[in-house]
Amino acid sequence: MKRILSVFLTACCLWMAAPATAQQNTDIYITDPRLQIRLPDVKGDTTSLVSHKGKVILLDFWASWCMPCRVSNRKLVKLYDKYKSKGFEIFGVSLDEDRRDWIKAIKFDKISWMQVIDDRGWKAQTGIDWNISSIPTSFLIDKQGRIVAMNLEGKELENAVKKLLDAP
Repeated sequence: MKRILSVFLTACCLWMAAPATAQQNTDIYITDPRLQIRLPDVKGDTTSLVSHKGKVILLDFWASWCMPCRVSNRKLVKLYDKYKSKGFEIFGVSLDEDRRDWIKAIKFDKISWMQVIDDRGWKAQTGIDWNISSIPTSFLIDKQGRIVAMNLEGKELENAVKKLLDAP
């Protein structure tokens, strides 16, 4: 319930901040400047979420010290391996404060998808911009960059990914 409220509040804030038009689009896109993510990856190179537009993306907020996140990583490894060749990408955003712990967790969990870090923990601007109040938190994004679901897991997530990959 808390997560549903979080998405609702984020959508309301974005809707209220958007300029009024005769036909207002209420969809939320990753191209919205308020939702831009540009952070360092494992090598230290800056990468952005929007650079993956055109693929089905799971935006995953997590941290190495979060045990539910680590359990989720094990499941995501299988999902990613199954669908990455079909245009599925995971964009992991770590809220770790210690880069070494983050890198250790990536290796231990056998994560092979894009990982970036905002090393200010709960004070991370990225977490604030996306209204992250708990982790793991994830957003499923379609090929057009539109956020279509939040916090899907298991078969529900896999079915949604398959459906989006099959969409034109």
